[in-house]
Amino acid sequence: MSSTSRTPPAVAAPSPGPTAKGPGSPGPALAAAMLGFALITLDTSVVNVALPAIGTDLRAGMSGLQWVVDAYTLSFAALLLSSGALADRVGASRAYGAGVVVFALASAACGLTPGLPALLAARSVQGAAAAVMLPASLALVREAYGDPGRRARAVSLWAAGGTIAVALGPVVGGALTTAWSWRGIFFVNLPLGLVALALLTRVPRSERRPAPLDLPGQLTAVTGLGALTFAAIEGGTEAWWALGVAVVCFAAFLVIEAGRRDPVVPLGLFRNTTVAVAVAAGSANSVAFYGMLFVFSLFFQQVLGLSALAAGLMFLPMTGLLAGVNILSAWVAARYGARLPIVVGQAVAVGGLFGLLTVDADSSRVAQALLLVPLALGAGFSLPPLVASMMEAVPAERAGTAAGLLNAVRQTAGALAVAVFGSMAARDMTTALRASLLISAGLLTLTTLASLRLPGRRA
Repeated sequence: MSSTSRTPPAVAAPSPGPTAKGPGSPGPALAAAMLGFALITLDTSVVNVALPAIGTDLRAGMSGLQWVVDAYTLSFAALLLSSGALADRVGASRAYGAGVVVFALASAACGLTPGLPALLAARSVQGAAAAVMLPASLALVREAYGDPGRRARAVSLWAAGGTIAVALGPVVGGALTTAWSWRGIFFVNLPLGLVALALLTRVPRSERRPAPLDLPGQLTAVTGLGALTFAAIEGGTEAWWALGVAVVCFAAFLVIEAGRRDPVVPLGLFRNTTVAVAVAAGSANSVAFYGMLFVFSLFFQQVLGLSALAAGLMFLPMTGLLAGVNILSAWVAARYGARLPIVVGQAVAVGGLFGLLTVDADSSRVAQALLLVPLALGAGFSLPPLVASMMEAVPAERAGTAAGLLNAVRQTAGALAVAVFGSMAARDMTTALRASLLISAGLLTLTTLASLRLPGRRA
């Protein structure tokens, strides 16, 4: 996971940008970045199949289970806005190392938690650490590869690290939950974190770049996203005041960002067609993929009565092909331009969502598992060129900020999907399944059409 684009004066065309100082192969940087992304995405997929067990052990209802997912995703999404600038400011390698350490410690706290409030607190810290790690990992890749072609292939491999974790997450989570306890899904992060830190010792120190932190913008963004998610999950009379807080905070955020010289979200970036389409399409992909992972995890266990391990295995055909599709999409993008895999991938995902409308409790298990495959193939085919296109559409000094922005919006979309779809599932699982599929398909259809505006293959 490059094409030309009409770039306004405020967003100059990217240049190869400075690389980290010091000799050495780019391999360790790529490996460390891939493992970091794998850790982050593992915790977005491994938890889903363990939710019923967590609910039983900690006496958590549907809203509690939604918060187990969204406590991580929300802090991850909100803090990504500033963490991109932080990675630029302190250097990607330093930010990445600190993030891995905190992530591992928070994972241990999740596994040792005595109750739901402590688990939600530890999940929030996990998300904050993941927010520091993700843009820093992408910045490490950009620093290590100066050539745009090699960098695009490296970004695709970076994405493959995440998709392998997505593939393994439900199976690993189901196996650990069934054979031991849901607590094991968090302890698995500890050895992976140690390996990532060992790889980082072989990566040259990153350069520091001036990147002022926008604390007022960050504060209004965190408060607004938290209030919006609270309204979606809790509902009732509390939803109205929470929605009001969210609207006020988002309005203040826009005013703050428009008036700052160094905003946490440079609004001028959205005048670039590639940036705007990448953000919208990436968000729609997150709604469809992570929303369906959440809903079908509950469907398989609560409606079909499958064990956590059996539920995880139901996702294996869906997720097992993701890494190969990521790599294939990089080859297609290099040969035919990024627009083709972006458009085709989203169209395939839309078809897969409509196919899933035929799933019910009487469908065969094989059919249920196979009908999930097109969604994963489409998302895996379109996401890497989306990320690479956006990274190429911004100047090098904005690399960390752009990575943080793209992933913040994607994670926010995933968190809201879990909040909305979970609230519907608490009322009626069958209706929620159909509605979530139609919502996801509608959003992806719109972004597929928008992606036709992306530049074609560079001559």
